[in-house]
Amino acid sequence: MASPLQFAYRTQKAIGVTDAAPVYEPLPGFVKPEGTLRCCVYSPCGRFFAWASSECVCVVDASVGHVLTTLPIPNVFELTFSPRGSFLSTWERPAKDEAGDATKNFKIWRTIEDVPEGTEKQPIGRFVQKSQTSWNLQYTSDEKFCARLVTNEVQFYNSDDLSTVWNKLRVEGVTDFAIAPGQSHNVSVFIPERKGQPAAVKVFNVPQFATPISQKTFFKGDKVQFKWNSLGTNLIVLAQTDVDKSNKSYYGETTLYLLSANGSLDARVTLDKEGPIHDVSWSPNGKEFAVIYGYMPAKTTIFNHRAVATHSFPLAPRNTIIFSPTGRFALVAGFGNLAGQIDVYDLEKDYRKICTIESGNPSVCQWSPDSRYIMTATTSPRLRVDNGVKLWHVGGGIMYNEDMVELYSVTWRPMLPEDIPQGDPLHPVPIPHSSAVAYLGTVKTPSKPVGAYRPPGARGMSTPLHFRREDEGGSAHVVSNGTANVGPNGFGRQRRQVPGADLLESGSRSIPGANPADGPGAGGDENLSKTALKNKKKRNNKKAKEAENSNSNAGGLAPPTQDQGGPNSGNEGRSPDRRGYQQNHQRHDRSRSRHNFQGGNNPGRHRSNTQRNGQAAAAPVVPQVQTSHQPVPEDSLLSPGSQNPASKKLRSLQKKIRAIEELEMRLAGGDKLEDTQMKKIGTKGSVIKELEAMEKAGN
Repeated sequence: MASPLQFAYRTQKAIGVTDAAPVYEPLPGFVKPEGTLRCCVYSPCGRFFAWASSECVCVVDASVGHVLTTLPIPNVFELTFSPRGSFLSTWERPAKDEAGDATKNFKIWRTIEDVPEGTEKQPIGRFVQKSQTSWNLQYTSDEKFCARLVTNEVQFYNSDDLSTVWNKLRVEGVTDFAIAPGQSHNVSVFIPERKGQPAAVKVFNVPQFATPISQKTFFKGDKVQFKWNSLGTNLIVLAQTDVDKSNKSYYGETTLYLLSANGSLDARVTLDKEGPIHDVSWSPNGKEFAVIYGYMPAKTTIFNHRAVATHSFPLAPRNTIIFSPTGRFALVAGFGNLAGQIDVYDLEKDYRKICTIESGNPSVCQWSPDSRYIMTATTSPRLRVDNGVKLWHVGGGIMYNEDMVELYSVTWRPMLPEDIPQGDPLHPVPIPHSSAVAYLGTVKTPSKPVGAYRPPGARGMSTPLHFRREDEGGSAHVVSNGTANVGPNGFGRQRRQVPGADLLESGSRSIPGANPADGPGAGGDENLSKTALKNKKKRNNKKAKEAENSNSNAGGLAPPTQDQGGPNSGNEGRSPDRRGYQQNHQRHDRSRSRHNFQGGNNPGRHRSNTQRNGQAAAAPVVPQVQTSHQPVPEDSLLSPGSQNPASKKLRSLQKKIRAIEELEMRLAGGDKLEDTQMKKIGTKGSVIKELEAMEKAGN
């Protein structure tokens, strides 16, 4: 009988190992350590399990739980095994000795070693490693060579002899490297942008370091992620910048490149949706990879090894894709600030969707080695509540649930391909554990989602297009420095308005009461300097005053200009320019200031808003006989700031047209309108005719 699946976890107070399906019991021979526990890890081959406390490091047999070896080194914070489990690496916090020199805090040990009694086990290599990021050695798959990064070079060692450097790959400015898996001993290095030179990725074959076998140069690359396929024949480079100069993202720009190890391909992967790259993952077969990209809802596409798109999944708010170890299934999920939904697809059955799992808010998601189960876990410190482990069948049902207090890490025990049981993971469906049944009893039946608030007049109707997500039939997400390039949902005119105010008509904006901005000669004002604009304004004002004076003295029975500003002329509500302001400037200033100071009843000072608008006051006024009126210049007759009745009527008609257009857009978006609103739409023709007639009369 094959050994059951197994997973290990670390909580605030203990480390545990649990045999999963079909028994779901703790490993019998494993004694749970307690105290200050820093980390725990399986070897990639699955033979060993190691954990570190504040006093020592223990290595146990993962099958039975018996302790194999103990390393008496305190304060270890990181543990890692080599690919075949032959070597164990430990990392301690950097410190200094009595002489003030940095201690060698990075040590490499043989996992299993015969040590004479009475002697302590000694490491086979020691290094000074200050950074906890990328601290470990990188091994080839056969553990023949290992390498570490130092300033401007990658140093290679024979895995059995770490005291001397076997070979060096000298690359000026190198900041990252990755050794390829598989039988080919290839290594990739990254050199960021420097002094105007583009960033570069180069691939070398160990130990021929004279010339690269493949390389790619590009800009917009401050840092990269290397992703080799399982065969070591193709390399994905995910380049990222720290700052997005287009101001479309807080997290910089991302680009994707594909290189072949033999140099036959080095190209940028073309993505047909604008936005960041959320996740990239190779299939275990090494012949295809998947990318999640674009603004939410994101697009998920599978490419072959030549970067040609072969299939795209439906748009959805997703940011994680993980292939199953056998390569048959793929899960596409939305974690982090998304809802935690997991879509499972069968890649061998025409990409058929098997199920959608509502996983809550997990921070860990892993396939079991046999591709039959999916583990999700909520861990600390990301979330300190609802911590625990859940196991789901690939068909969508929950199989096991265990709640824990401050769970820090959890992981499956790896299995070699030859040890994986054969059979269809979908059938038969296993029997759930009793903890899963109890969990289902506590889960509330999901109620109908409330959704966003909708005013009473919009309830019971379909959502307008410009409020829908792209995967629900709405328009594509367009970003242009924080503002939309077009109107709602990609159609209609661009809106230039204060929220809640009426839409602005096409053309330039104008200040109420001022000359229209789109009048004669205004077309080239944007090219004039500030002084030239000021002088032009003075000339226009002078011409307008001269025209007004000439028209007022053209004859008729109009009274003399100096009498128009008198207290009984009936023109107290007019502006100073309209009542002889030029002749009586000094007299009016003196009278106004004197009456203001003494609290006099000056009718010119204490006038109502009605008087200000040119209407008669309630006080008795001596009627004035006047047979000719001062004409208004034609170019300001229908201007936005004019106060004459014709201009008011014109603005009222334009406002009606805008209101009717808004109702038509709502009707086209599927909104249900009232009868009065439908009647208003029906009056559009008559309003347009009346508006055209007024515009002709004004011209």
